Amino acid sequence: MIDQSQRFAARVFAIAFLVTLADIMVGYARFYGSYVVWDNDVQTAVNLAAHAPAVHIYIGCAAIYGVGLLVMLAALYRVLGPIGRGLALFAALCWLMYASLWFVFLLDLFGGLRAMTGGGRLLVFEPARLQALAGLQLASGWDAYYVGLTFNGIGLVLFSFLFFKSRYIPRTLAVLGVVTSLFESACGFAYLVDRSFETIVSVNYYELPTMFFEVVLSIWILVRGLRTYGTAKLAS
Repeated sequence: MIDQSQRFAARVFAIAFLVTLADIMVGYARFYGSYVVWDNDVQTAVNLAAHAPAVHIYIGCAAIYGVGLLVMLAALYRVLGPIGRGLALFAALCWLMYASLWFVFLLDLFGGLRAMTGGGRLLVFEPARLQALAGLQLASGWDAYYVGLTFNGIGLVLFSFLFFKSRYIPRTLAVLGVVTSLFESACGFAYLVDRSFETIVSVNYYELPTMFFEVVLSIWILVRGLRTYGTAKLAS
């Protein structure tokens, strides 16, 4: 049966997801996204350097998002660990990898800003070379992000499967989680293998299906809670 700690952990996950989603969406739209020029990392570096205070606010928002990822993976492991300890642990490790690479992305963003705005020993480089260096740093950060996105999809596939097995949520919703997570993971991996994949499926759409699933899942948990249907039979 479901115990109170699992119900509490489920609510923690739902609240953490909705709060961090709002945080990163506002941060990206207001302080970062408008300065990004896709397929032109050098121009992006120039734009970010010209709006460095705003970008630092985005980094703060992104750091909060990264901490939220750690809270969510711990919460889901507590909820779904009793259903399948090994799968839940592997899913949590996949999300831990995603969170780690998210912070690598932020460090590369810091590095790009430092290359564009820093003084001292960097003054020996010509501006064009500094821009190229900053662009390379930003590109490395995006590579780390898409590697992490692949792991995020794998982890969510496993968590969704455990939700399906447990019947804590409607199985239709769990299947939606599996399908959308497979899509995200496949797109992230395909983009790493061949960058021209973005002409088939835009990078803007890789995360939208899983985002929709997680929003619905969070609202369901907060409004309806975890269901107990079938859990006694499963436990036996």
